[in-house]
Amino acid sequence: MRDFKKIRAWQKAHALTLKIYNATAKFPNDERFGLRSQLRRAMASVPTNIAEGAGRETQIDFARFIHIATGSTSEVEYLLLLSHELGYLSQEEYSQLEKDSVEVKRMLYGFGKALKK
Repeated sequence: MRDFKKIRAWQKAHALTLKIYNATAKFPNDERFGLRSQLRRAMASVPTNIAEGAGRETQIDFARFIHIATGSTSEVEYLLLLSHELGYLSQEEYSQLEKDSVEVKRMLYGFGKALKK
């Protein structure tokens, strides 16, 4: 069993989740159950899947959860773009959050490859 809190990819994903929760707090109220919720759930699923995978017995199972988390980062990237184009995120906010999401995805991709070896 692994301590997921010590995994760098989890730490970065958790930090980004907090940033996204803060950034989406100012979205319009009519997005409460729409884009705001979807973006938060997609991002929260990344560190959640890392944590769940860390609790699995085999490297293969762990790698599968890392793969799922990687896919969720792509969903987050799109939802950030949509949020920006709808005017809910400034260019500065969008650029930073998108940069962070790409960094998390790269970390997860490399971590997943290492687990499969």
